[in-house]
Amino acid sequence: MSKQAKTLTAAELRRALDYVATRRHAARNRAMLMSMYLAGLRVGECAALTYGDVVDSEGAVRDEIRLTPEQTKGRHARVVFVSERLRKELSSYVRAQPSADPSRRLFYTQKRGAVGFTANTLCQHFFYLFRRAGIEGASSHSPRRTFITNLAEKGVSVRVLQSLAGHRNISTTQAYIDVNDAMKRRAVELV
Repeated sequence: MSKQAKTLTAAELRRALDYVATRRHAARNRAMLMSMYLAGLRVGECAALTYGDVVDSEGAVRDEIRLTPEQTKGRHARVVFVSERLRKELSSYVRAQPSADPSRRLFYTQKRGAVGFTANTLCQHFFYLFRRAGIEGASSHSPRRTFITNLAEKGVSVRVLQSLAGHRNISTTQAYIDVNDAMKRRAVELV
């Protein structure tokens, strides 16, 4: 069995965000990280986002992001719900990086010619970001796994988590949940 991506602690997320704030493209990197952390986006889904997916015709960040089959891992369309916290994060980014073209990629690399990220280049980007931030074992999958684990820890049912994650099988969702001692302590207190 392959090793699971690290689930980020609150302190590690803060460390990653603090590191991002000191680097070039801070607004973009923060928006990408928070999109995966607060909505459970896969890295490929994040890379594939367009302005039209995220921003409506009035320039406001949507409540829901409708991903097409071409944007998802399993080629199954899905809806990503945008929390108020994520809406604020994305609104801040869109104000700093506006675009009138709804088909334009939301996140671009720093290469000349404004090249959009691919799933692979974004995986590499986050691998190095976490490494340079000093977070051992974290990968581009860590924000998504943390999203699912945090919701499970707060009592969200596995069926809801499965739908939010866009998983076809509940066993896949269950494998994402990192059970920790705090969860077990709360569980035994329920008896």
